[in-house]
Amino acid sequence: MQVQTMHFKARASMKLADARLQKNLKKLSDKFVTARAAAVAELDDFEATRNAAVERRNRALAHLDVWLETFERNATARGATVLYAETHEEAARLIVEIGKKHGAQKAIKSKSMVSEEIGLNRALSAAGITPVETDLGEYILQINDNEAPSHIIAPVIHKDKDEISDLFSRTHGTARKTEITELTSEARAVLRSHFLSADMGITGANFLIAETGTAALVTNEGNEGMCTIMPPKVHVVLAGIEKVLPTLEDLATLMRLLPRSATGQPISNYFSLLTGPRHAGEEDGPEHMYYVLVDAGRTGLLGSDFQDMLRCIRCGACMNHCPVYQKIGGHAYGWVYPGPMGSVLTPSYVGLDKAIDLPHAATLCGQCQVVCPVKIPLPELLRKLRERQVERGLRPWTERAALIAWGWAARNPSLYRAGSKVAARVLKWMGGQRGQIRSLPFGDGWTDQRDFPAPSGKTFHELYRARRPNGAGR
Repeated sequence: MQVQTMHFKARASMKLADARLQKNLKKLSDKFVTARAAAVAELDDFEATRNAAVERRNRALAHLDVWLETFERNATARGATVLYAETHEEAARLIVEIGKKHGAQKAIKSKSMVSEEIGLNRALSAAGITPVETDLGEYILQINDNEAPSHIIAPVIHKDKDEISDLFSRTHGTARKTEITELTSEARAVLRSHFLSADMGITGANFLIAETGTAALVTNEGNEGMCTIMPPKVHVVLAGIEKVLPTLEDLATLMRLLPRSATGQPISNYFSLLTGPRHAGEEDGPEHMYYVLVDAGRTGLLGSDFQDMLRCIRCGACMNHCPVYQKIGGHAYGWVYPGPMGSVLTPSYVGLDKAIDLPHAATLCGQCQVVCPVKIPLPELLRKLRERQVERGLRPWTERAALIAWGWAARNPSLYRAGSKVAARVLKWMGGQRGQIRSLPFGDGWTDQRDFPAPSGKTFHELYRARRPNGAGR
């Protein structure tokens, strides 16, 4: 997926002005936020489960090489082939080579954010292999000129039913339908022929289990089963190397948290454990199974200040609860991963210099850390990225000059107090009778969208002295 993070501010402004998008994004609070709260409340030991999940993910990351070798050994023993890709380009090339080796002409895909990372659809198409997205949301995006997903769990959260109705009628050449059941039935009918005629199935993996060489997949539509046990002779699992877990017991712990945090469900509708290709006497499954495990910047986080980010289980809870994401949606972030998680992952994977604004695309309210099922300290990681930007001189010179000036004034208390007095009175005057500033010089990022409350006209020190007996104290 092409990196467009440098356009964050322009895109964010555009999304804020999109009335239809603003209405659609309200579904986040109406659906995901309230549903998660109810699902989490059902667990008497939620905090203990979170702590256990953190410990298990940390254990896997602390010896990632060992667990990957264990996974490879056990997956190979069960007939699968395990391949490693250091870069996005290498991962795409490996999958194309697998397709060509087996004469594939069509590949059906279950939703995979790593496939978005590596630009897999574009690579397959260039090689003459037709990719078909089978997750309903991803399918909608694909037929809409290969539009990028705006959410990692609900890719089309930015669209409403009317938009999808128009798209289906235009693409399928059918009468316009408006009922959700009719639309899903239409999509099912179109996708059925692809399921029955594909040569290769491609899925992601929510987790990789080292002790058994297993891929664990979670969906709500069952399409992952159609991509792996139906006609496709070849099944390719595409996953980041950080997805490995040592044992099935570890998986059980994480699965108590993943669906609750992602969609507010106690369990997902479909949960598959896939171990190797079909063997003699088995009635379904692929003839060949491959794992393509991707690094693409992940090992660079190991042992760094940002290693905690590798615990992420891609539930999307941080973006569902983020006040910034709730107002601008996912496309403004300009790459695969939006919201707080993306504001850390994108600079880490594509380069801090290519994602200047993302570490600042957060209020640091801490809600993302509160809801994260594996307790990733996202606000702290965002602060560290901001610090590195300053250290590397990546922030605008005007911002750096303003901070230098403020720091100099802050080290001179008498000057700071005098400046504060002047500023308080000027801002009060600007607020007028309403007490609200409609336009603030050098602060248009605030006042473009809301008024700035004017101060009372006196500094804290002045107000404090006025309340002290005889005006004593400083």
